[in-house]
Amino acid sequence: MSRTHRRDHNSLPLGRRVAELRAHRGMSQQAFADRLGKSKSWVDKIERGVRRLDRYSVIREIADVLRLDPEILLDRRRPAPTTPSLDGVDAIRAALAQYHDRPQRTITADQVRRHVAHAWMTYQHGRYPQLGNALPGLLDATHGTRSLLAATYRITAALLVKLDHPELAWLAADRAVTIGGGPTLTATGTIAVAEALRALGHHRLALSAALTVADNTDDDGVRGTLFLQAGLAAAGDGDRRNAHDLLDHAATLADRQVDDTDPYHSGFGPVAVELARSLAAHRLGDTIEAVRRHEHAVRSDGWRRLSPEQRAAALVDAARAYLDTGDPVAAGHALLDADRIAPAEIRSRPVARTLLAEVIQRAPAPPDVARLSTTLGLTPDTTTLRS
Repeated sequence: MSRTHRRDHNSLPLGRRVAELRAHRGMSQQAFADRLGKSKSWVDKIERGVRRLDRYSVIREIADVLRLDPEILLDRRRPAPTTPSLDGVDAIRAALAQYHDRPQRTITADQVRRHVAHAWMTYQHGRYPQLGNALPGLLDATHGTRSLLAATYRITAALLVKLDHPELAWLAADRAVTIGGGPTLTATGTIAVAEALRALGHHRLALSAALTVADNTDDDGVRGTLFLQAGLAAAGDGDRRNAHDLLDHAATLADRQVDDTDPYHSGFGPVAVELARSLAAHRLGDTIEAVRRHEHAVRSDGWRRLSPEQRAAALVDAARAYLDTGDPVAAGHALLDADRIAPAEIRSRPVARTLLAEVIQRAPAPPDVARLSTTLGLTPDTTTLRS
């Protein structure tokens, strides 16, 4: 998106901005209304300016459906220096749209392998802007090497879920599965498929996808992660019994792990299971249980062995749980901890910025939280509306 286009977009009335961003997401008015739980007539009146958007809670709901920071709708934030630009996602989209059998590269296969390994490390350390810049070239370079291309598609899908582009993430994840390469590679790609489907709200499809291939791999880390995805999908669908059973299966696999090797970058283990139980509890409405399990995971010996991305993402999930229990101060501290571990988890993810905006709206922010919000252009006067 060019600077001129961005200025034109920001000059539009709020309803028109909603219409433009909805169209950019490829949603019809009816689909948008369905996700909001509103009528198509309500959406049409909002977009035409017949009805005013003057309640922050409604703006936040719209932003959640559009998968962006509410401040983008309000046009009251300063640009954050580490937030990935839309152009970066557009470059990934363009790379995914290219089809060719032979890589357009001048580097050796060993160099490509090292680049893929570095991309995994970049993701696991939560360096999303750097990864976004590298992925278009890596998607080109790995064509012709099935296992490396599958891994690159999977990394791409994971990043796109982080950046709230689940439709594009699903495309990349599906590519990781369809290029084949054996049962375990197919299973690792299906992890990304299930995650993208969950992000899209297609929980039953995610559950089915994960369970279909879970028994096709001998790698306990991959299999266990598929059970985690299935359990979270069941929780997202409100299926309490199935969610608990599937997470119990994952826990059994985690308990029998004999070493910390992770050749397929699953991040699986006992602490990952406990964090999944926390997230599932939250999805099922058990917020106190979610907080308890999160705090138990943080105190465990394995917490520090998780990647920075896993720890920071878990803290973002915990921040939402803290907010839902009425504790914005604890939510703010969770976001601060995430920012210290992997700054891009807060500064690049729309969901995290939305949470921070809500924290500073709900209560006087502690000094460190206020400083972080100011750095990101989120200040109390820009987030408080009449509700």
